[in-house]
Amino acid sequence: MAQWLEMSYVLTDMDDERINALYPPDTFPIEIRHYLCQWMEEKDWEGFSPDQSDKEPLAQALLSDAVLLLESVADQQNIVERMKLVQITKNMMTRPAMEFAVKIRNIFRQEKMILCERLANKRAEGKTPDFEDLSFLKNTVFQLQDRRKRIHSCQEDINWEMVNFEALQSVHAKSPAERSLRELQVLSKKIQELKINQSSLIQECLGVFTETLTKLKQCQDNFIVKMNVWQWEQHKSVIGYPFTDDLSHLQNWSEKLFAVNSNLRQEWLLIPDLPKEIGEKLTGLLQELIQSSFVVEKQPPQVIKTQSKFSAVVRYLLGESLVSGQPVTMKAQIINELQARNVNLALCDNVGELINHTAILDRNTATKTTNANFRHMSIKKIKRADRKGAESVTEEKFALMFLAEIFITGHETPFKIHINSQPVVVIVHGSQDINAVATIIWDCAFAEPDRVPFVVPDRVTWKMMIETLNVKFCSEVGTNHNLNPYNKHFLAQKIFDQPEYANDLSDSVVTWCQFNKEVLAGRNFTFWQWFEGAMDLTKKHLKPYWSDGLIFGFIGKQHVHLILKESPSGTFILRFSDSEIGGITIAYVSHENGIPMIQNIQPFTRKDLEIRCLGDRIRDINEILYLYPNVSKHEGFKKFYTEQQPTNSGYIPVSLQTKVGTVPEIDGSHVSGDTLPDLNGLSMDAHCDPVPPDGMEYDFYFNEFTKNST
Repeated sequence: MAQWLEMSYVLTDMDDERINALYPPDTFPIEIRHYLCQWMEEKDWEGFSPDQSDKEPLAQALLSDAVLLLESVADQQNIVERMKLVQITKNMMTRPAMEFAVKIRNIFRQEKMILCERLANKRAEGKTPDFEDLSFLKNTVFQLQDRRKRIHSCQEDINWEMVNFEALQSVHAKSPAERSLRELQVLSKKIQELKINQSSLIQECLGVFTETLTKLKQCQDNFIVKMNVWQWEQHKSVIGYPFTDDLSHLQNWSEKLFAVNSNLRQEWLLIPDLPKEIGEKLTGLLQELIQSSFVVEKQPPQVIKTQSKFSAVVRYLLGESLVSGQPVTMKAQIINELQARNVNLALCDNVGELINHTAILDRNTATKTTNANFRHMSIKKIKRADRKGAESVTEEKFALMFLAEIFITGHETPFKIHINSQPVVVIVHGSQDINAVATIIWDCAFAEPDRVPFVVPDRVTWKMMIETLNVKFCSEVGTNHNLNPYNKHFLAQKIFDQPEYANDLSDSVVTWCQFNKEVLAGRNFTFWQWFEGAMDLTKKHLKPYWSDGLIFGFIGKQHVHLILKESPSGTFILRFSDSEIGGITIAYVSHENGIPMIQNIQPFTRKDLEIRCLGDRIRDINEILYLYPNVSKHEGFKKFYTEQQPTNSGYIPVSLQTKVGTVPEIDGSHVSGDTLPDLNGLSMDAHCDPVPPDGMEYDFYFNEFTKNST
């Protein structure tokens, strides 16, 4: 079955003509090879040839067995496959048995040639498949086992002949004779030949071990590279890059490497006179494999607030190897950046106090996984390092280090392992969250693989930054609608404080300070705080509008003026506010005496959109008619309108509406406060914004007031 398993991968790259030539549909269809693969590979077909009539009965018996097996397989298939297999069995019974046996022999030979050719090509390209490497290693173990048995057999023969030699020598000593002397010489020569043969076999084993250890290290290095790639992709997934968290393939790989290592160690112990360096190398490889087989499958949150609960899961890919009856307890501790670089420092100094920091490695037989689940951890207190210059607490990175001692059968001392989580930022108040997230975003986006913990460049190109912002925005919002080139150009102008008609800024360099330390020009917030506010508003209240392309979003006022001034009155654009974090505003064009006037309505914030959704607000505002360039607002936003439900409560229904213009007057006086005067005996809650001060970015503001729907 092993040969067919390898062939099944090769066949996917072969054309139909070559497959049909290998498995002729009229004489030996591929279904026979597929369904009878295990049975066929258990038999010896090399002895069959057309001119061997003495093997005709054996060929006939094998053909009969094949027909019975295929009929049994057919009974378990659906009607279409069953009828096909029934026809194949009928055709098989009409063909000569020897022809059937010879055909299988020839097919096996051709398959082996194809597999050898493929392996040679892969090796020439330096791309030997991982599992073929393991197959090679398994074969070398079989070779060592065969030689070890022969060495043992030689030793038994030597022991037996030595007994005969000593007995004959005793007889010869009592009564010397020429015949007994010749027999002693013959026995002595035979013993020497056996010892030479045994020594030769031991040397062969030594050569096989040398080659196998090199190959095992290469294959294990490949495995470690793949594990590092998995962990790197997990790290990047925080930004929103695609990540497949399935570890089953890597677990299967690590288990096979462990089995090869264990088998080699067993042969090393059983074969006499092999150097101890072989055992030391195997132990070193095993230590490396065990260490690499631990992975933080579920990372702790990368921003952790003290006194709050969080969880993490550490997975051990070699769970099957754990010694029964010796439970393994994993411990977690928090470490700082310096300790992450030097594990000895981490073991001798504790920079924080963790609650619920131990967990047992549990084996789940259903999923065949072994995990340590830290379900309710909490950081009680944290000791911070001395900060450099203007560095804030939200820029200091820590990690959780997980430690364990693993016992392996055949090894007296346990294997000590440790693994670190991704960097985390520890905060003490929710107001620090956004700045802490900025530290994590920068780390996940721009850290290099195999870096020194937790080194990250303090400046990157704008190309790298805008790609990160785009991926993060789409991932966080949950949309496939990317930032467009105009959005990206505007964001560059924003962070570099450039005029809106600046040249291409793709190759400019952006620093960490520009990202989240220095406030934007004329504002009291940083670029990241402003961008995160727009992203969060979109995620919670504007996702369907953004996904449908109804929101332009990131665009400057001057650009808006440029594209709206040639548009008919009532044309509008939705953009994120420049002056307010987490606000979206409507810019529209009106004409006074034929002159276009661009108006900007007071931004709607999260609180505003919780009261009345964007679609309803757009429906309310009579001054806006067409979404730029020429989409009727009802056509674009109708599906977002909320229809008022009829009520049988006996009360007169009321509704909120958005109006643009001056503060409404009732009885000739301005409304102020949060409650309208009593109308018809009804007290109606409303939100009325004060007249905006001069210098704000908008020219008009809105009011929400209630009115009778009757």
